[in-house]
Order: sequence, then structure tokens, then C-alpha cells
Amino acid sequence: MSLNDLTIARSIPLRPLSEVARIMGLGADDLEMYGNAKAKVKLDLLKQPSTRKPAKYVVVTAITPTPLGEGKTVHTVGISQALNRIGKRTACVIRQPSMGPVFGIKGGAAGGGYSQVIPPEELNLHLTGDFHAITAAHNLCAAFLDAHLFHGNELGLDLDQITWRRVLDMNDRALREIEVAHGGDKNGKPRRTGFDITSASEIMAILGLSIDIHDLRKRLGAMVVGYTTDGKPVTAEDLKAAGAMTAILKDALKPTLMQTLEGTPALVHTGPFANIAHGNSSIVADCIALRTLDFVVTEAGFGADMGAEKFFNIKCRASGLKPDAALLVATVRALKMHSGRFAIVAGRPLPDGLNKKDLDALAAGIGNLKKQIENVRLFGIPVVVAVNRFPGDTDAEIEFVCSAAIAAGASAAHASTLFTDGGKGGVDLAHALIKAAEEPSSFRLLYPDEASLQEKIETLATKVYGADGVDYEPLAVQQLAKFEACGYGRFPICMAKTQYSLSHDPNLKGRPTGFRFKVRDARVAVGAGFVYPLAGEIMTLPGLGKVPGGARMDIDQDGNVVGML
Repeated sequence: MSLNDLTIARSIPLRPLSEVARIMGLGADDLEMYGNAKAKVKLDLLKQPSTRKPAKYVVVTAITPTPLGEGKTVHTVGISQALNRIGKRTACVIRQPSMGPVFGIKGGAAGGGYSQVIPPEELNLHLTGDFHAITAAHNLCAAFLDAHLFHGNELGLDLDQITWRRVLDMNDRALREIEVAHGGDKNGKPRRTGFDITSASEIMAILGLSIDIHDLRKRLGAMVVGYTTDGKPVTAEDLKAAGAMTAILKDALKPTLMQTLEGTPALVHTGPFANIAHGNSSIVADCIALRTLDFVVTEAGFGADMGAEKFFNIKCRASGLKPDAALLVATVRALKMHSGRFAIVAGRPLPDGLNKKDLDALAAGIGNLKKQIENVRLFGIPVVVAVNRFPGDTDAEIEFVCSAAIAAGASAAHASTLFTDGGKGGVDLAHALIKAAEEPSSFRLLYPDEASLQEKIETLATKVYGADGVDYEPLAVQQLAKFEACGYGRFPICMAKTQYSLSHDPNLKGRPTGFRFKVRDARVAVGAGFVYPLAGEIMTLPGLGKVPGGARMDIDQDGNVVGML
């Protein structure tokens, strides 16, 4: 987040959170205040009967992103403000940012300009402590595991088949692969393991997919931490760790209420990455908002082939909720990049050509937009396209993208100035979304539970990514067969792949064709209830760059955070 964003955020006084809560029909008894700017929402209200018709349910997704991001959170926040402006009581639901990327390249994840969740520094810097609770619960399970090994390993865990690692909410490449229990017999038996980032923890996914505290407890107990020498799974329940983990996570299951710059309610909860997890905020946050409002706008990570596909096939499968429409964000500069004529590197200035009119490059990259519209339409819901307007965009380029979107099956397409103008910059989009949400919906999942794991993978590869087929490395075949034998074959697929391409290869831009999707390994998250194949090289613990974003952060003379990008 730039200093300008922080300046904007601090230029508009916060509304009393009690007023924001009233928009959602929440009173003081429904909230647990954390200072003046944020509050936990109690889950008791989900047990209360409601005769009100549920709100319209909108998911925000995007084309395949560039490393710089294209404004999806801006549009999740901004379109909720726009809908409120035209009389539709609306809340946005977003993920909590991981502090790893906040201090790395990405910086803040509160939106930007005049479409932000505020205060952004509180949102980005550990908020109400949910990530810390997940980290503690995850590492408690790891401690139980190593203690069990030390005290005789009665469960017969095979040290070469232990799958439970440790986590922390920071980018730290030095901890990706480590050895533990050095220093003699009193410290246990040495073994190789490592750390993942907290956002990649199975507990993060579980928290986002749990319906209530009892569902959370059951899912935590089902987590597989490793296997015996004869291939039998060993769970957190077997280690007797699940009860204590649930106790740690009791408050983390409650969503956090904040507000946007225009006083629109914003629920912030969970933060699973979309390239290695399911990339969506929590079911309970969506359910709370759906009870009392006209519209609920929830965000899915990365492109429609990633977070939105997982929103439909994993989150909606778990919740039973049916979305009414999607808002798909595109930018002229990203579509030009998908022509393959420009290279964008995170942290470096954009190539000059991206800021100049170039309809040829736009035409060469427009296939990505068309495919992502197609991907949403595969699930039977209407899609509206928002063209996030940047200063260098020309009217001709905007018109070209909008026309291509309509031709590809979008219900509507409009330029957006939500960043610079707040809610008023998305009024046309808001009206289009209202109309789209009233269209007959035939929402459907892409594959049945009964399909085999390989059939599900091949459905995603061919229908969503556009591959000609799938090639499996021997380890992947072995793992998938093992999961089927253990009774996990009914689980949905949570593909771990690059976010920078429809394929498994980040170098294949636009709408690649003529490729075969390559799966090198597969893992299972039994508590979360999905199998995640690994396609390409995906890091589960990022590293910091030579000059990380955190190097620019500090506090000023008044104690305010500055330099958050």
C-alpha cells in the first residue's frame, strides 16, 4: 500500500462501529470489541431462526493476474460501496492478509485509493490475532507429534512418512527444510522436516470451511499427521491434540467486523492462499452477512481458474450456498502482458509499452479474458466484467475489452474508477450486477463427489485450464492411489499451481493451448476435506527479496505506521 493510500485512509474519520454493525442488523450484544476500529462477531446469531430472504451472493474474481496485482480487492470493497450508494444494503467479505507478503513485495491487502477497508495498518498487521492462533494450534500439534515420537512412538509412525510440518506467518526461506531434535537423546530422534507459511496450514483451510465450533473440532481431529509403516493414517485425534487446538482457535472462528472508507460493513476472516490452498474467506463470515443484507460481495483469490474455481467446487460444496453472480476484474495492461510481448517483474517499473495505446497487443492477449469468462460460465452463473481503469488506458482500449467481454458471454462490462472515485466510480457496475443477479441461475459443480481423483484432476485440466490432457509423475500416481485406498477419493481437488498462467507453467501467458498439464505429486488435507495435487514448482514458504517491503516501513513522530506499500 502506498503512502498516498494511507493518507487517504487517515483523511476520513472512522464511523462508530456500532453504526456500521446496525447496517447488518447487529447490536452491541453481537459484538466483542477489539479497540474502536474492529470487533469479533459472535456466532450465536447463526443459531437464531431467520425468516428473511437471504442476500444475493456475489463472488469477485479476475483474469490471470500480473505480479503487481490488478485491483481485485479494490473491486470487492468498491462494488460493495457502490451497491450501498444505490440503495442495496451490502457488506464485503475479504481474507485477512498474511504478514509474510505484507513485509515482502505485496505490501498491504486492504484495497486502495477510495476503496479500502480501514484502518489498513490494523488490517495488515495481525488484526485480532487469528493468524497467531492458527500458528500456535498448528505448532502445538507438531509438538504433540514429536513428544509422541520421543516417548516411544506407540502409534508406530514411520519417520519417513510424517507429513505434518511447522508454520509461521512470515517469509523465511531458511526454514523451508530443517532438521529437528539435534543435541542428544534428551531432545528426541533427529529427522528432516520444515516450515510452511501459516496461510498454507491445513488449519487455515479448516477454519475457513468449518460451519461451527463442533465442525471445527471434528475437522481438526481428522487431520492426518503421518502414516505408519503399513500405510495406516495417523491423525491429530490419535495424538490427542485436537481438543487443545480447538480451545486455542475458539475465538479465531469468529469473523472480524471492520468498515470501508464509506462506512460499508466489511467482514475479514481467514487467509488461505489460492495457489496452494482454496483461496477464500470463511463460510461463517459469508453466512452471517447473508442473513441480514441485500447483497454480500465475497472475494476469491487470483484468477477465475484458481480462487473462483475453488470457491465453487470446494467452498460452495462445503457450505451448500449457491452464488447468484460473479464480478470479473480485468485491466488493459494485464491483457497486453498476456500477449507475451511484455515482461512484468514484481517490484520493478512497468515496461513503457504497457502505458501506450496498443490494440494489437490487447487483441493478442484478450484470449485470457475470454477463457476466464468461460470458466465462470462453466458453473452456470452470470458474470459482469469490470475493466479497472488506469491513467494510461485509452477509450479505444477500454471499448475493445468491453466489447470482447460481451462477445465472450459476459452479461455486461463497464470501465471502473473505484480506486479514484470510491463507490461512485462503480455505479454502472452495481446496476449491472443487480440485473445479473436476477437472471435465472443454474449453478452447478463441475464434477461429482463420486468421480475418481484422476477424473477430477483431468476435468479441471481440460475444462478450466485448457490442457489437452494430464501427465502424472510416478509419485503423483502412487499418492493418488494411496488416497483412494484410504477412503479420500470423494474429496474435491484443490490444485496447487502457479497463479500466473492458466497452465502449470508461469511462462505460458494469455490462453495457452496445445499443452499437457503436469502433476508431479499429491497431498491430502483430510480435515479440510480436499486433495491437493502439486503442478509445477510451488513454494509453501516464500522468501524475502533483496530489499523487502518491510525495509520501507517505520513509525512517524506521532507513532503512526508509514511506508506500508
